[in-house]
Amino acid sequence: MSKIEFPAEEKELIVGKIRDYFDRELDQDIGQFEAEFLLDFFAEEIGPCFYNRGLLDAQTVLASRLETINEAIDEIRKPTDV
Repeated sequence: MSKIEFPAEEKELIVGKIRDYFDRELDQDIGQFEAEFLLDFFAEEIGPCFYNRGLLDAQTVLASRLETINEAIDEIRKPTDV
């Protein structure tokens, strides 16, 4: 799996959310660098868990849709002697 990276604008928004969380929930002011470092840590160490969960969720949705398609195909199947 390739490294999880975010475009600059998205990274800036995420870092802002991290800083807001620390301020609001932990009553701690962390700097931009610390928040970016924390984001990089989570992306590298925990990101693959979220990525894999997303893949499983997508796989479940696709399997459900495929089942619906298979049922639709069975409904229009023509009877044969073969």
